[in-house]
Amino acid sequence: MGENRVSHLRAFSNNVRALGLEGALQWTLYRARRRWKLFPPGTFRVRPRGFPAPLEMRANESSDADVFGPIFLAEEYGELLDFQPSFIVDLGANIGLSSAWFLSRFPKAKVLAVEPDPDNFALCRKNLAMFGDRAQTLLGAAWSQRMKLSLVRGSFRDGREWASQVAERADSDACVEVEGWDIPSMLSLTDAKMVDLLKVDIEKGELELFSKGCEAWLPFVRAICIELHGKECEEMFFAALRSFDFDLSHSGELTICKNLRLRSAVSRASQF
Repeated sequence: MGENRVSHLRAFSNNVRALGLEGALQWTLYRARRRWKLFPPGTFRVRPRGFPAPLEMRANESSDADVFGPIFLAEEYGELLDFQPSFIVDLGANIGLSSAWFLSRFPKAKVLAVEPDPDNFALCRKNLAMFGDRAQTLLGAAWSQRMKLSLVRGSFRDGREWASQVAERADSDACVEVEGWDIPSMLSLTDAKMVDLLKVDIEKGELELFSKGCEAWLPFVRAICIELHGKECEEMFFAALRSFDFDLSHSGELTICKNLRLRSAVSRASQF
């Protein structure tokens, strides 16, 4: 048996362990069609083990498959499995794959999935519909305050769907207007008083989110899982946490801070 065949069989076996047989076959078929250009579809579906319905992703040159792999095959959020959150806020939810993973792994949890790109958001809402009222979606961007923002596509990283950014509103009819939300305003849409897990992947928007006003809501967050985009973002994030102790770990590109607790005796307010 050739080395390539052994490698393919090993990869398929790993996919079966991660996704189940049905999901592994769907994933493998898509990858083969894409590789050999066998009329790849506009969208494709994969149903991971235990999911009531398949997840839908855009095909061809979309970044969706590149988001799916680390989450469902590499299990980059697996570091959180010893943590049992009841309420999760997913900032930069993209097409809902991270939220779907959280909802499947934490069956008692609810998720608020926040995504600023309308095209991504449409798929996010569709992918999370299978979870009923456990999943709430919000078309908007995480920001330090409530304000109008502009969606910026194609100028960050590789310019694909996973790299959409927001910026303070530009005077251009070509810009897509986006609602900016601070964390307390987001939570006012829910019945939650605490955020057990705050997942953040907002393409350098963390600079704004953690630059000001975060001292009002960070005491109500138990854990943060964040992708930091460069040294400036890293410095801003850890400066915002300077009044907290936490358990720090990393998983792939993720920085994970669990068990956030104030160092001082500052008492928590009963509400935002």
